[in-house]
Amino acid sequence: MTDVAALVGDLEAEQLELQAVVAAIDADAWLTATPAWGWDVRDTIAHLADTDEMAIDTARGGPYAINDVAARAASGADVTYHGVRRGRRLTGRDVAAWWVDTSAAERSMLLALPADARVPWGIGMRTPSFVTARLMETWAHGLDVRAALGVRAVDTDRLAHVAWLATRALPYAYSVAGMQPSEAPLRVELTLPSGAPWTFGPETAADRITGSAGDYCRVFVHRLRPADTNLVIEGATARTAIAIARAFL
Repeated sequence: MTDVAALVGDLEAEQLELQAVVAAIDADAWLTATPAWGWDVRDTIAHLADTDEMAIDTARGGPYAINDVAARAASGADVTYHGVRRGRRLTGRDVAAWWVDTSAAERSMLLALPADARVPWGIGMRTPSFVTARLMETWAHGLDVRAALGVRAVDTDRLAHVAWLATRALPYAYSVAGMQPSEAPLRVELTLPSGAPWTFGPETAADRITGSAGDYCRVFVHRLRPADTNLVIEGATARTAIAIARAFL
């Protein structure tokens, strides 16, 4: 999808839904542990606010651009935890306000970017992919927050964007795993929450992954193990793709 305005609209919907989840929680709920990285709810929302600021500076060439921050940091973990440490000096309510402001500023920045701009986020990506990456991160961390608060995560057809990013990121996932990408074609056939199909790759490919978009996307953001899904994996290339799945930097 290359309609940047429509993509930003879907990003906004993802952000506003999660902001509504945390808008009314009390001080204790902000300190509820999530399933991810030992973070609590406040840590997770602070990370989203911080990476929104990082996204803005990355696109605009500011001092908080992700690759510049990574070059100055002792480790990747230091980059990831910067926003968490900042959030721990604030109340949950203040963290919520911080993210409302940064997410709105991020959307304005994204709408102003040319569709063919290449943003130096990681190895670099064009504007539509960059917007999709921000949507993916919001959705993935939203799963953690909802799980912590006992709020049911309701999947939407916005998962089509996450599935697209996850599948297109397979060469990067191979590189992180220290492997060469397979030359065998891969077919992905998913069912979106509405029942609509989402497909990728040639219909004639022998290697195939089929199942629900929710399961597929959760595997690629490491919120579910492949064995805990109903995905059908056929062929060595498909099995490797699922084993090294990764939709994030």
